[in-house]
Amino acid sequence: MLIEDIRKLVTEHKIKWTSHCVKQMIERDISRADVLHCINHGEIIEDYPNDYPFPSSLLFGHSENKRTIHVVVGSDEEKIYIITAYIPNIIKFEADLKTRRK
Repeated sequence: MLIEDIRKLVTEHKIKWTSHCVKQMIERDISRADVLHCINHGEIIEDYPNDYPFPSSLLFGHSENKRTIHVVVGSDEEKIYIITAYIPNIIKFEADLKTRRK
């Protein structure tokens, strides 16, 4: 997936928010605006081309109030599916919060 394709679908309002994601966002105090800010200004740090049911990507970016967040999105090329959003930590990621620990 290319970030430009993801952003295009977002701009066209072709977004589906999974119930799993919305629940987690509420628990983690991450708003829809935060997720959209991450998508519009962030970068892809991991690709999962073989994910089921659609290829997906992990995005690194920031919320509107500058918190670092990760957003996982999938796409069937007609819609973007927001799968999850979370605050990354240095237990699973290096200090840059982009590189997954081995």
